[in-house]
Amino acid sequence: MVQTISNAMMDMTLSLKLVVENYRHRLEEESSNFKKLYLSSLLRFADQNEELVNGFHPDELEYHKEAISVLLSELFPRALTLNEIKAATVPFTDILFNKTERFNNILQDAGEDFRLELMDQRFFDTFRMACGVILNRLYDRQIDFSSPIFCNIPDKNGMNRTYRVTYNADFVRVNLNEGYKKLSVKKINELLRNPDDEDLWKNTFAKGAYSFEGFGILSLTDVTMDRAISDLKTILLGNTDGEFSKTLDIQRIFRNMFNLDFLRVGFTAFDSYDGNFESMFHESADSFILGESVEKRCDDVLCHHSYSTLIEEKKPLVITDVENYAKQLNNKHLTNQLANQKAKSAILYPIVDHNTLIGVLEVISRQKFALNSFNVRKIDSVAQYITAALIRTEQEYQNRVKALIQTECTSIHSSVQWKFAREARRILKIRTRTGRFEPFKDIRFPDVHPLYGQIDIVGSSDARNESIKQDLVDQLSYVCEIFASAKAIEPLPIYDQISYRVFEYQKELADGQINADSEREIIKLLTEEINPVVKHLENLSSELKEMVQHYKQKIDPTSGVIYSSRTIYDDTVQEINESLSNFIDRKQLEAQEICPHYFERFKTDGVEHNIYVGASIAPKVDFNVVYLYNLRLWQLKTMIEMENKFYSLQKDRKNLIQAASMILVFDNTLSIRYRIDEKRFDVDGTYNARYEVIKKRIDKAHIKGTDERVTQKGKIAIVYTNKETEREYQRYISFLQHNKMISNEVESLELEDVQGVIGLKALRVKVLYHITDHHEDYDGDAITYDTMIDQLNIPELNQ
Repeated sequence: MVQTISNAMMDMTLSLKLVVENYRHRLEEESSNFKKLYLSSLLRFADQNEELVNGFHPDELEYHKEAISVLLSELFPRALTLNEIKAATVPFTDILFNKTERFNNILQDAGEDFRLELMDQRFFDTFRMACGVILNRLYDRQIDFSSPIFCNIPDKNGMNRTYRVTYNADFVRVNLNEGYKKLSVKKINELLRNPDDEDLWKNTFAKGAYSFEGFGILSLTDVTMDRAISDLKTILLGNTDGEFSKTLDIQRIFRNMFNLDFLRVGFTAFDSYDGNFESMFHESADSFILGESVEKRCDDVLCHHSYSTLIEEKKPLVITDVENYAKQLNNKHLTNQLANQKAKSAILYPIVDHNTLIGVLEVISRQKFALNSFNVRKIDSVAQYITAALIRTEQEYQNRVKALIQTECTSIHSSVQWKFAREARRILKIRTRTGRFEPFKDIRFPDVHPLYGQIDIVGSSDARNESIKQDLVDQLSYVCEIFASAKAIEPLPIYDQISYRVFEYQKELADGQINADSEREIIKLLTEEINPVVKHLENLSSELKEMVQHYKQKIDPTSGVIYSSRTIYDDTVQEINESLSNFIDRKQLEAQEICPHYFERFKTDGVEHNIYVGASIAPKVDFNVVYLYNLRLWQLKTMIEMENKFYSLQKDRKNLIQAASMILVFDNTLSIRYRIDEKRFDVDGTYNARYEVIKKRIDKAHIKGTDERVTQKGKIAIVYTNKETEREYQRYISFLQHNKMISNEVESLELEDVQGVIGLKALRVKVLYHITDHHEDYDGDAITYDTMIDQLNIPELNQ
């Protein structure tokens, strides 16, 4: 007798019929006598346990445990029971059976109170998954409604392990019950258009209409390491507020990565100029190397072995037994500092940027041998993100220092000149009447609406470094040819020595990116040693004279270095920035006709602009929010036109420079103040400073749960926080789609939190380009980014 299990969704029949049918089908096609004998024995066993085939109740699982294990032995091989984390399940429920030994061990270690609940807690997702199986099996629709499922299970030490869950429904059969009609194509399409309409789905797949027969297979994969690395990347790459050392979070992640309790993480900075270890004085990171000290020379901290490993070779120093290491190498300072932290084993991992040591990551444990050479590889997997975070932290710190000492003045925009004139007149009146000195007061504009946008060059630092590297590669190649000819005429040892050094630098450049130290060393070699010798070489033969003269034409006469690629790149960036700046300057004059507003723009590696509009800036205008809406639409349209302008300037150029654009929509008004002592406008007040924080960080923000930046080439990202703003910009987007300025694709994204700012969202749209309308093969229609790139006729792209 078939026994069904009813739940809030549909009727389920627990049965092994489908796997037995699979065995029968395989027996008919099998050619191996041994496998035939094996399959035949399984089928005979199934005939002896026909209740498992016909359907049985979960309450009988324990009774049929051994028989189920035999019939599922093909799917659950005994040889893998200690490796795989797998179990059979009643379809779309949390009832598990025939678990592998490893699965059983994991659940036992989790404790008696732990309950693995995957389906019940995700009711609607599970329901849609079941509906997806129905649509696939009965209506031939290839739809995958499954979403990644992760669960945390504590291990025997109480530390959470993260597992990714996959569900296999191959052995589940779907039946349309008698008295119910099949769904129409129209109804199915309506479902697919409304995937989140829970009532629609429940009403369409009413209880009693469908039933399931069979069993599912649940598989778990331990992704604790992957999740830990992902969390660490989120902290490090999203940490743009100058606080590298979110120690507790990083410490927790490292504990998960190493599966070790009582693990601690610290960091010590390295000054490559003075050869000193120093604490990150603008940070709060612990330094286990320095202890309570702020700075020490490396020679005073490290013994010969540790100095050679960390400083010279830049390799991880692994101390599996701190006490034994102290006895062997007499490294008292380092081991005493580690012992003060109760460290029994440690890894000191050098953080290197372009072969330059910038600091040491310190991981310590209270257990001997817990940290060893094998788990250094785990740090290898995240070292690049730690490096990037530290470099960015230092850059942010330097930016703060520069901002404090900046004394440049900002020109006064015409829209706010009236208020400065009013203040000047006030001062002149007082000075004239009283003769006393009256200082200029800060100029403040309250309750203004901010608009911010930027078009930024993608990977500008890397591109500039690559152009520097290319120039040096070219110059060293010229030098090689000259000295090769010189040695044939005048075989002096000095030519061999110079050629050898040139060859070594060529190898270094070929191996990777250039850094400041290697650039400085190469230029010093070229200008102080090679160029003076080259002057002598042109007198050796007419051929050498011609080669040297050609070389001299290539190098800059003042610096003695080739600047060809670098000049092309810098000139291109300068030309683009200048053109974009002039373009938006002209466009903003049109925008002033909408409503007078404050406007400023900056040229960096790209162009960014600020707009402030409100009654306090234009008191003679009866300000209405409709002016704000007009300016927002104008801004979005202008940014699309700037994208077109950006790429039209590059047609037929040798190298392509790419851009990413963004608009920040701030929902509240704020106050801006012209600070007389700093000669610039700034937002006024602590709360309003939040806006500046978002502006500085948002272009580096990532889409939640990914390492993808919100800003992407060929697209404009519109960052906002509330639904009302989203609806407003959806209207603008629809209008611009109608005008074929952007594509019909609109991405709705959630962003990672930015320095305490939560709930950020973004709409991202693809730009349609009109930049190649003079191309002979182009008919004038709007084109996508990829098509535009193909038609730009960039030589390197067309090779």
